[in-house]
Amino acid sequence: MISILSSILTVLCGFALAPLLLGVVNRTKAVFAGRKGQPLLQLYFDLTRLIGKGAVYSRTTSWVFRAGPIVGLAAIAIAMTLVPFGGSRGLVSFAGDFFFVAYLLGILRFLWVVAALDTGSSFEGMGASREVAFSALAEPALLLALTAVAWMTRSLSLSEMVGRLSWTLGPGVAPIAMVGCTLFVVFLAENARIPVDDPNTHLELTMIHEVMVLDHSGPDFAMIQYTAALKFWLLGAILIGVLLPLEGLPMIIRFLVSVAGMFTLAVLVGIVESTMARLRLLKVPQLLAGACALAIFALILVVR
Repeated sequence: MISILSSILTVLCGFALAPLLLGVVNRTKAVFAGRKGQPLLQLYFDLTRLIGKGAVYSRTTSWVFRAGPIVGLAAIAIAMTLVPFGGSRGLVSFAGDFFFVAYLLGILRFLWVVAALDTGSSFEGMGASREVAFSALAEPALLLALTAVAWMTRSLSLSEMVGRLSWTLGPGVAPIAMVGCTLFVVFLAENARIPVDDPNTHLELTMIHEVMVLDHSGPDFAMIQYTAALKFWLLGAILIGVLLPLEGLPMIIRFLVSVAGMFTLAVLVGIVESTMARLRLLKVPQLLAGACALAIFALILVVR
């Protein structure tokens, strides 16, 4: 019973704190730029404002456009219940659930892409094609990295995989470091962050994710923004859980360390976006292919 309650609390914590992480990223970027920056709770204010507005739909769109944000939010919400956090097990866990999480992320991407294509806009179609092209390399990197973690932990469930690795015992430093680098690259790519994409750009030659949601407004756009924040939290929880050995620590210490790790990750993302430029589109596949190669090397090291 205690385990179930802790799992429920950690899931609720993710739903509540996910928008705050993006505020930390933006505040970190503001500090590096010498600006005061927007409030840490800015995304909460934006979501509240958008929910209070009405949605505008083009006459060329169908039910697909309206279903995209709703079903996408439902998909990421289900995925949140599968990913453990703070040393607690996932609210739902079963053998092979990490494949299911990857499929849910794929469903989310598919829904956003078809919603963008449903507008009939060639501009949004351009962003959708880029999103699909890059995801073809990001998804294998994610699955290969999680497969290496599954081999190291001898488990196919995220609840047994995340937070169970040790840097001093078992497979050693190299495979865990390779998996961590792979997951970090995938984290940046899946969340449309620099160097793969720039969430603040509005140049048509460089936009990927932002161009797909240009026609959404009001509550629909609020759902998309909140879904993106939850995706940031979910992938960050997997990355932090792999890199931080939490086994053997008291439950409250596990939770506090995990929360601190999430905010540290948000600061790191802000530092990355403040110290390097966005890659050219032709260079992004090379970055993701390198992440795939690192995951393959890690898998080779733990299998041999």
